[in-house]
Amino acid sequence: MSGFIAGLCVAVLPLLAAGFWLGRRTARPENLGGLGTPVEHATFETLHTASLAAPPLRAGLTEETARRSARRLRTLLGTDALCLTDQETVLAWDGVGAHHRAEVMERLGGPLETGRGEAFRLACDEPDCPLRWAVVAPLTVDERVHGALVACAPRESAVLVRAAGEVARWVSVQLELADLDRSRTRLIEAEIKALRAQISPHFVFNSLAVIASFVRTDPERARELLLEFADFTRYSFRRHGDFTTLADELHAIDHYLALVRARFGERLSVTLQIAPEVLPVALPFLCLQPLVENAVKHGLEGKTDKSHISITAQDAGAEALVVIEDNGVGMDPERLRRILSGEASPSGGIGLSNVDERLRQVYGDDHGLVIETAVGAGMKITARLPKYQPGVHSAAGRPRQ
Repeated sequence: MSGFIAGLCVAVLPLLAAGFWLGRRTARPENLGGLGTPVEHATFETLHTASLAAPPLRAGLTEETARRSARRLRTLLGTDALCLTDQETVLAWDGVGAHHRAEVMERLGGPLETGRGEAFRLACDEPDCPLRWAVVAPLTVDERVHGALVACAPRESAVLVRAAGEVARWVSVQLELADLDRSRTRLIEAEIKALRAQISPHFVFNSLAVIASFVRTDPERARELLLEFADFTRYSFRRHGDFTTLADELHAIDHYLALVRARFGERLSVTLQIAPEVLPVALPFLCLQPLVENAVKHGLEGKTDKSHISITAQDAGAEALVVIEDNGVGMDPERLRRILSGEASPSGGIGLSNVDERLRQVYGDDHGLVIETAVGAGMKITARLPKYQPGVHSAAGRPRQ
């Protein structure tokens, strides 16, 4: 969070400087709309324009995003023309003088290599073209030059050089945030793949062995279990969406438990108490099933008597409260702390740390798993799922606002 705040400050401060400069250039006492001084009015307009330019840039630097943001950026600088480039070509040109595209790219070799801005005179034989100077400001992400912002004007101006540099810094921050968003998405995808890869091979083997054992003695039962296995694996390896609904996740858990009960029979009993009103709540995909698998593992591990698992999902106002509890062997709290902090790996199966980390990434640190356990005392896992979270919605549902 502190990194985000620092990035936000880096993003806003250059714009305030650019807004002050723009206010000095365009200050007029009339039509301020009650926003105060001309400088304050211009600063507001600058920030508003920047807010319109930011969303396309948060998708990275492409022809489409450059085209959608170039006009807003040109408005920020008040220049006759502005273009955005990558390392090889002009992605978008807004304003007059588009015939200078080739000339601009020829002059970008130095700035793109060194990462330093510069200004140069434009050669033009067209009498109606107002462009005579170009100011180049490189766009960098993680100290790598990705392209350049080029502002073109009728005359050389030290103020424009400074303003173009500030706006380029702001664009670079947006591109860096886009890079962080992509990294976060790749991380979540990698974690889901890790969850899929860690679906216990022993569970798969044992499920197929149980199904095979019923083929001759009870073919209809074998058929039912085979369908349960197919539905569970189909859900676990689906490829659409990072989120699912509580109803779909519980449905997959039901398939999983049907296979487990077929193997252990009366040794395992399961109780479910689900409030219907929380079934549509969206949550990260494959978020609860690993917790149930953990309860099965620790509920039956080292025990010869009956084990019980309870799964409850309750309406808690703005949240859905999901509790998974077993009466198994439990765990040493210090060992659990090391697992959740990444200092130790769980002994087989799917670790709790993966689910805990994903919940914190999506909902914030206040929504990590709450786990109560002790050696020989079973384990109780509580997950708090906000009913409405921006950006969190199942593939088949609408975005939750």
